[in-house]
Amino acid sequence: MKKTFYILAIGLVFGLNSSAQNLTLGFRGGISIPNLTAGSGNQNPLNTGYSSRLGPEAAVFAEFKFSDLFSLRPMIEYSSQGGKKNGLQAFTTPDELKAMFPPDQAPDYLYANYKSEAKLNYILLPVLAKFGWNVKNSPFRIYVDAGPFVGLLLSAHQVTSGQSEFYTDPAGQQPLPGGAQSFNGNTNVRNSLHRANAGIEGNLGVSYRIGKGSIFVEGGGNYGFFNIQKNAVDGKNETGAAIATVGYSYRFGK
Repeated sequence: MKKTFYILAIGLVFGLNSSAQNLTLGFRGGISIPNLTAGSGNQNPLNTGYSSRLGPEAAVFAEFKFSDLFSLRPMIEYSSQGGKKNGLQAFTTPDELKAMFPPDQAPDYLYANYKSEAKLNYILLPVLAKFGWNVKNSPFRIYVDAGPFVGLLLSAHQVTSGQSEFYTDPAGQQPLPGGAQSFNGNTNVRNSLHRANAGIEGNLGVSYRIGKGSIFVEGGGNYGFFNIQKNAVDGKNETGAAIATVGYSYRFGK
């Protein structure tokens, strides 16, 4: 990760020292709509059943123009990731409840009806190849970009809420004695996840030129290629997000 920061910093320095007309700086902000996916053959009751959640998305970037068609866009991006589950779902059988079962017959999972949200936050460092086209003689320009990223996990929390009985079956027909229990909690799960990831990002956008600046709207997404969990008992998930942003960029030089 340090090497990537150094590469971005060096790129910015060389860009500022080179022809300033080829350098644009900008920022964007909006929403991230992430989800957790389980690969084929890596599924268990813990890592399946996630749906999308909402979170913030923000980035600063430099853009180095090589021609009217092509430019290179390194970026430092804050990205919300994760997913959520609502309703009857599995959790690992706690050690204190295993004593309720005959020796060596405790199930790996119990089930309960509650809300659970995996809130993961990453810094992504994409380097995007960008292709753009002016719309005739208007100030509008359309563009696409795509490229690889490396990511660093900043924080990870499993937030749960609700009350429910415990069940031994996924249909919720076989409750354990003891009545409803509270699931309200906020657990730091950062140590159970890999700190780094890598993947690909792509965007489609429209910009409107105002003097040396441009305002733009864009939509796209990112997807990590690697399993985020350290422990095999947690299953295997990849994380990614759809993103929608607005932003502003400024071109230096003439």
